Amino acid sequence: MKKTSVYLEEAHLERLKRCAEREGRSQAEVLRQAILRYTQEADHPRRFALDGIAEGSGGSVADISQEELLAGFGQ
Repeated sequence: MKKTSVYLEEAHLERLKRCAEREGRSQAEVLRQAILRYTQEADHPRRFALDGIAEGSGGSVADISQEELLAGFGQ
């Protein structure tokens, strides 16, 4: 294992301290576990519960013109 330094904002440091105390682990242990979980999630594509339940182009509503979006609105 190698030693490193991490600069944290006061709020983050307090959260880390509380988590370590609550779980009865060292702050370093909590950070190592957090890094492991974060990097494992990044290695696998996320699957959302609604993924694949609807039909369509999969395009974004941002690609639809304002006129088309507002057609019939308020009638």
